[in-house]
Amino acid sequence: MKAWLSAAILSVAAVVAAQPQNPLPKGQMPDLGRPTKVDDQLPPFNFDEYFPGKWTFEWDVPEGPLGPAGRITGTTIYKAVDGPGGRFYEANTDANGPGGAFKLHELIGYHKEGKSLSRFVTDSRGFSFLQIGTIGGDLGGYYNIYFESSPFVRGGQTLRLKHAMRLLSPLNYKVGVTLSVDGGPYKNYGNPWWRKDAAAPSR
Repeated sequence: MKAWLSAAILSVAAVVAAQPQNPLPKGQMPDLGRPTKVDDQLPPFNFDEYFPGKWTFEWDVPEGPLGPAGRITGTTIYKAVDGPGGRFYEANTDANGPGGAFKLHELIGYHKEGKSLSRFVTDSRGFSFLQIGTIGGDLGGYYNIYFESSPFVRGGQTLRLKHAMRLLSPLNYKVGVTLSVDGGPYKNYGNPWWRKDAAAPSR
């Protein structure tokens, strides 16, 4: 009986080992084989290596002009519009929150040489806005994207959004969202997390 059980366990282990494994994504800072120096150059951010694929997120929002307070959850799928190595991408989000289900569509342009991005966001709740942003980073392999939106109107109020995206690892990023109402100061509108589904296809 013991011999049969051992043989069965070994067979299962062999089958599992033979299955192709998706390699986990790696950070974009190359291994220099030595400690970093002040004059080391940070590689330009590679959008194709980081964003394409399926991400899930959760976001606790306060009461405000964009909807009631509560938790928003959903998925975002990024993909290249003009193929890998191009400049244009899109992101489609399906979300559920305290105000019901809604969708977002983003058209993103990335100018790698200029370290700048733009995106046009259409929200199914009845508004859209344009954002421009810059991207920077450090030699630890962390990148940051700072977006600022054009003014848009919702419910009779003029709103503007800022998004500070912190790309903390190849599998997750955090966004600090702030909102200005009618030209007032920007106030915290939550800090959602996006986590990548490493098993999902990235193209």
